[in-house]
Amino acid sequence: MRLFWSRGYDAISMADLRAELGITQASLYAAFGSKEQLFQEAVELYRQTAGLSTTAALATGDSARDAIHAMLQAAVDAYSAPDSPGGCLLILGATNCPVESKTVQEHLLAIRRQITQSILDRLKKGQHDGDVPTTASLTALTAYFSTVLHGLALQSRDGASLKTLTQVVKIAMANWQQMVRRPAEN
Repeated sequence: MRLFWSRGYDAISMADLRAELGITQASLYAAFGSKEQLFQEAVELYRQTAGLSTTAALATGDSARDAIHAMLQAAVDAYSAPDSPGGCLLILGATNCPVESKTVQEHLLAIRRQITQSILDRLKKGQHDGDVPTTASLTALTAYFSTVLHGLALQSRDGASLKTLTQVVKIAMANWQQMVRRPAEN
């Protein structure tokens, strides 16, 4: 997981994987079948460990604003953890792939869409609970907060500090009232 997280799917060779795991090629194929299957297992491990706090944070908070803020701050904390490679495996693990890796890219895209759907669902809950106006553009808000989330991963990978990333979250949340009060546009 850490190898894929730090370098991405296409930058890792089977030799790299064998060396990292300390096993023979035959053992690698017997255990995982292929590099792609190993990557998918690494992604699932990431989702259950390092990536869990970000999506779990959406279920916290008394309001949609609190939940979105918690999600972004959890992402900052996860991306900036001292022992992590920085960034997010789900966002940066397979961004520019050759045709041969298209299924890997599509797998991560599907997971990112699930995260985006979770943001949208939390905003809808906010509308139901009354803390997000029914006139708010949930599509635009969802796209905005997904973009901030992805941008935090990229900034982290590029070396942005915990302090800088936290300031980005603070700025992203500063205009909450103004953003949710904007009427939905066609």
